[in-house]
Amino acid sequence: MTPQLPPFDPELDVADWLRRLADIAVAAVHPDTLVADLLPDPPPGRTVVVGAGKAAAAMAAALERAWQARCPDAPLSGLVVTRYGHGADCEVIEVLEASHPMPDDLGEKAARRMLEAVTALGENDRVIALISGGGSALMTLPAEGITLADKQAINRELLRCGAPIGQMNTVRRHLSAIKGGRLAAAAHPAQVVTWLISDIPGDVATQIASGPTLPDRSTPADALAVLERHAIEVPMHVRQHLERNTSAPSPDDEAFERDDSVTLARAHDALEAARNVVEEAGVIVRVLGDDLEGEACELGRAHARMALEARDEAASPLLILSGGETSVTVRGDGRGGRNVEYLLGLLEALEGAAGIHALAIDTDGIDGSEDNAGGLFSPDDWTRAKKQGLQPADYLSRNDAYTFFQALDRLIVTGPTRTNVNDFRAILVLPRTP
Repeated sequence: MTPQLPPFDPELDVADWLRRLADIAVAAVHPDTLVADLLPDPPPGRTVVVGAGKAAAAMAAALERAWQARCPDAPLSGLVVTRYGHGADCEVIEVLEASHPMPDDLGEKAARRMLEAVTALGENDRVIALISGGGSALMTLPAEGITLADKQAINRELLRCGAPIGQMNTVRRHLSAIKGGRLAAAAHPAQVVTWLISDIPGDVATQIASGPTLPDRSTPADALAVLERHAIEVPMHVRQHLERNTSAPSPDDEAFERDDSVTLARAHDALEAARNVVEEAGVIVRVLGDDLEGEACELGRAHARMALEARDEAASPLLILSGGETSVTVRGDGRGGRNVEYLLGLLEALEGAAGIHALAIDTDGIDGSEDNAGGLFSPDDWTRAKKQGLQPADYLSRNDAYTFFQALDRLIVTGPTRTNVNDFRAILVLPRTP
């Protein structure tokens, strides 16, 4: 059942109201509400399902239920891989789990099995690929001459330097034997239909999970440029691979002409669901965009300035919404996550300003590598922090925002949501009282 949002009243529990709003936004982009109406008629031959990402298991389960209701006698098989703890119950489609954000050998084995599952198909068969955010790490199959250890080391450095997701996926794509359309190429002459849940700012389909079924026009030289931009050293054999590799299929290849893709959900949909219920609750909404990127704490500080200006001008409650994917340049050894780092930058800049409440979560339920989805705060949390001797600047300097909000009991823990359209941020601004 979709959570309900009560009419806004300044006397209500604002933290609970924001939590309910976040639940509504996440429910709007969950596979259970998206898949059933998209199911195509069965092909003359087989239907094989493959997929990867934090939403892959939930997508597979929703597809299975729709399939059993519409065409129970048609053949269906396949496998998907998702993050540990993000699985779902399926009867026919096998659900595997692997590591994220750091790839592991189980993700490599899952990717290899997917290639094997599609390589013997004919033109009367169809592949349905269920692709969502997180699929790059979960579907890791190094290109020939590249090892899993190579990819792990490069992935670790890309994460540490705060590279934007598009740049990370460009590197991943050109070190892979399955990404960049290679999975679809292996499945041809079967038709490949791709269902996507987007975690990419701008919703570029070929970037989601590094596009295993969707070729793009990036080149190995582009991948090298990313590594050089962030001063990431790579072994000579990796550099030579990128200098020589020409294996990526071309989007112009006629083999892709029968393929199709559709984006089921994106950050915009979560924000619109939130906007609709908030306006019904009597609150004005300002949406900053669904594709905001940049350093998390710096974005928080910028939003603090915006919220303070809005408060001085507001005659009635205002909710500021935004989505996208920020990044964190890791400088310390604390426990963090981009959403709590954003919140800590916001809280530090507000310094307890009256009437401003905020929430930020990752819609997959996991902020970074911790057990929380994100966090929230109210104006009085600034005073509470000071009383406990919690200095925001100290915690930001060591990327320890998780510990800061844990001490205030302001973490949001949802467990895996089994979807992923990246960040959902909400700042509630109440007008100054006389």
